[in-house]
Amino acid sequence: MAFVITSPCKTEKAAECVEVCPVDCIEEGEDMFYIDPDICIDCGACEAVCPVQAIYIEDEVPEEEIEYIELNRKFFHG
Repeated sequence: MAFVITSPCKTEKAAECVEVCPVDCIEEGEDMFYIDPDICIDCGACEAVCPVQAIYIEDEVPEEEIEYIELNRKFFHG
């Protein structure tokens, strides 16, 4: 299970999550940040510092944000 960055990041694009990630699984895209689900260790450090509450554990992503699970995967795996 990995954490997922959702739509509030698009308007904020803060980098606190990148700074606290112990495994460097968060990368900056053109319009938001993304979490590599293959590297994420589910520590929750990123979720705790996100200023716009854009980060969720995959099982808890709100229904209206479900598409971001696949967007995060596609960013890393095409």
